[in-house]
Amino acid sequence: MTTTELPASVPYREVADVNGRVYRVGETDIDIMGRKRKWMVILPWVGMMGISSAEYAFASAEDTLHTAHDWNSLHIFWMMTVWVFFQAAVAFPAGRLRESGRLPARWTMMIGAAGTFMGYLSLALAPHVVVAYIGFSMLSGMGAGMVYATCVNMVGKWYPERRGGKTGFVNGGFAYGSVPFVFLFTGYMDLTNFRWVLLSVGVLLAAMVASAGYFFKDPPKNWWPANIDPLNPPEDPRARRSLEKNPPAVKQYTPMEAWRTGRVALMWFCLACTSGVNIFGIAFQVDIGEEAGFAGGIVATAMSLKAIVNGTGRGVIGWLSDRYGRKQCLLAVCAILGGAQFGILFSAEAKNLPLFLIFSAISGFGGGAIFPMFAALTADYFGENNNATNYGMVYSSKLVSGLGAGMGAVVVGAWGHSGAFILAGCISFFAGFIALFLSPPGRPKSRDVKPNPQPLGEEMA
Repeated sequence: MTTTELPASVPYREVADVNGRVYRVGETDIDIMGRKRKWMVILPWVGMMGISSAEYAFASAEDTLHTAHDWNSLHIFWMMTVWVFFQAAVAFPAGRLRESGRLPARWTMMIGAAGTFMGYLSLALAPHVVVAYIGFSMLSGMGAGMVYATCVNMVGKWYPERRGGKTGFVNGGFAYGSVPFVFLFTGYMDLTNFRWVLLSVGVLLAAMVASAGYFFKDPPKNWWPANIDPLNPPEDPRARRSLEKNPPAVKQYTPMEAWRTGRVALMWFCLACTSGVNIFGIAFQVDIGEEAGFAGGIVATAMSLKAIVNGTGRGVIGWLSDRYGRKQCLLAVCAILGGAQFGILFSAEAKNLPLFLIFSAISGFGGGAIFPMFAALTADYFGENNNATNYGMVYSSKLVSGLGAGMGAVVVGAWGHSGAFILAGCISFFAGFIALFLSPPGRPKSRDVKPNPQPLGEEMA
């Protein structure tokens, strides 16, 4: 990474568009932080990979932890549920602290790194399951939530004109970064070495998060890239297409203003439904595969494939949303995720391994793609200045969707895998229906635009 000496002062000017939104132009990325803004994509991506295994690989360690610590299997599912709860709960307050300047991005990442290590330390050495709940579910969950919110919002601030693909790429690290650990926990870790494996993984991942976060820096409020004119269509065809499909917010909404538009509540509900389906699939795909008679190694491969597609799908859908529109892609993702649940159930009941792998991948794509869509939509609708807090409100829906693992165990116990996967598919379809009502606040809907009853020639006659 090359760093350039910052000049003593950099001239900038503020311009306003027809809606009154202010843009700060004139400063380049190198002027502000001494390096290209692409590093604010690469480094958050590394940070996201550092926290991914706690959610996406944890279920793979279930058998070893159950035997080693003599924990009830339900504890494993509820530990994951509580982890997701704290990961989501910390997003809003951390966002408020970040935007107030009391918690710089660098220190947020350092706290997240410490929480990551504490999680693996407690799984390795916990003398009682309560210690594991505190260390892994609470401390690691909170640390992961701080890292997640910081990384996702960082890239959106540095790429306000083309955030979809970049946000999706960074978000993808939260899924496929776990792939090596899925194989490690299922194929190598056992009762003889689980403590050293967990401690080593904790040190490695904490170091990744801390080293990436050390270089984090936010752009100034209202910053806009110096080479892009915010008042006219940009020359860059990619930026021009993205801004046409996903126009910037008409103003910088405060959290209260954003809530009053009603869009936050709609987005919160849709994300709660779809992310709950995603978490349910992560927790129970192994179980339904083993119930179908597929070998443990094959099921681990399916989970790894799911994580890979989950991660890469976030980047792909982000890129597509820049081209075709965020809402259109969100609707497609809800339909894909819902259909995949029925596909997994059908292939497991038919004991068709190739179909099981295919629908696992499709489910992974749908389950991952929802997150960058809502992250980008939040900034598109409400602006970048308060995005950490605004997205924190939307992302707090995982407080509810985290029950996808714990409540999923209850539903599976009552209705079996068939009833549970059918319910999950229907929930995703319903979320897509609710998403139909999303629209950017402050902009007139096309059906409300009245044609001029008198053409220009008649007015002048």
